[in-house]
Amino acid sequence: MTPEAAERVAMAALGFLASRPEELTVFMAAAGLSPEDLRARAAEPEFLGFVLDFLLQDETLLIDFCQENGLPFDRPMRARATLPGGEVPNWT
Repeated sequence: MTPEAAERVAMAALGFLASRPEELTVFMAAAGLSPEDLRARAAEPEFLGFVLDFLLQDETLLIDFCQENGLPFDRPMRARATLPGGEVPNWT
């Protein structure tokens, strides 16, 4: 997956959260963001990685997002691995 494609998935996830005020409130509290901070950081790849981290923590939310956007269930995880900070360490 290209970084641009990963960012599109993450932006879709942010839009998905924004369409659910209760989930958006939880996300903003977890990130320590004000509405102004959210708008200012929305396009930063590192921030978009955090959006996907949040989504990936909740299976029900993840499934709803993928179904609403017609995405395979592994797409957010693959997008997260592409964005900064998403590398999986090789322990061998």
